[in-house]
Amino acid sequence: MPELPEVETIKRGLEKLIVNRMIESITSDNPKSFPNLKSDVRSFACSSKVLFVRRRAKVLIIGLDSGYGLVIHLKMTGQLVFASGSQHFGAGHPSASLINSLPDKSTRVIIKFTDGSNLFFNDQRKFGWMKLVPLPEITNLNFFANLGPEPLEESFNWQQLKRQMTKRPNSAVKPVLMDQSIVAGIGNIYADESLWGSKINPAIRVRQLRDKDYRNLTRSIKEILELSLLRGGSTDRNYVDAEGRRGNYLEFARVFRREGQPCLRCSKTIVKIRLSGRGTHFCPHCQPLPAESKRV
Repeated sequence: MPELPEVETIKRGLEKLIVNRMIESITSDNPKSFPNLKSDVRSFACSSKVLFVRRRAKVLIIGLDSGYGLVIHLKMTGQLVFASGSQHFGAGHPSASLINSLPDKSTRVIIKFTDGSNLFFNDQRKFGWMKLVPLPEITNLNFFANLGPEPLEESFNWQQLKRQMTKRPNSAVKPVLMDQSIVAGIGNIYADESLWGSKINPAIRVRQLRDKDYRNLTRSIKEILELSLLRGGSTDRNYVDAEGRRGNYLEFARVFRREGQPCLRCSKTIVKIRLSGRGTHFCPHCQPLPAESKRV
């Protein structure tokens, strides 16, 4: 599943491609992928103009001038592919559908614009979805209702992070940081990277963090996410940007997938452990674990 920088990269790319285009029709072959009434699609999506493309956590929102929005979750294998004449821009899981002629057997939704261009939602495993929802009601969807703050917002600061994380004082820091109700959009890669950057052991309990730790962690989260955006997201197997290019952040990762290699800060060996079921990378020397802490 993509993390925040990957979805933000896709959002920024699609923003350049589909805003101000008028939807002529939307067709779908799978009600799970497109769980919407045909009457609603005709009334509130067809003949509507795209006003904006936004992101909330790991979800995309295409806003329409009808007052409705298309809410899209790509999940594990989702793609959004825009095609207009010789133009062909892909975003998402890097299967051959990004470059092949569309629609194909993985195409779940086709948005046809009045100028003849198309936006294809492809999804091999059919876990992703595209829902048509009134814009004022989007925040009431179950997915959005419990989301934490956006770490790239200017308002996000260490005090806010502290208030959120101390809701789970007895939990290890890394699982809390990945809890979408605590902070929106941070997954495994960027949790490891942010904790390394702030010299915090991923297994330390939240109650053991000091204000200094929250300051450092907040700064590190923002720096890591911004760097990843500049690099086009991670190079993990499953995601490319809105022009079909793989991100290259992992080429510059400091700790993720570097187990057995020297720490870039102290030259000690990076290790990998399992923490709450997730592979976790850190430097035991730079990120020491207090004696009273226990791994979970």
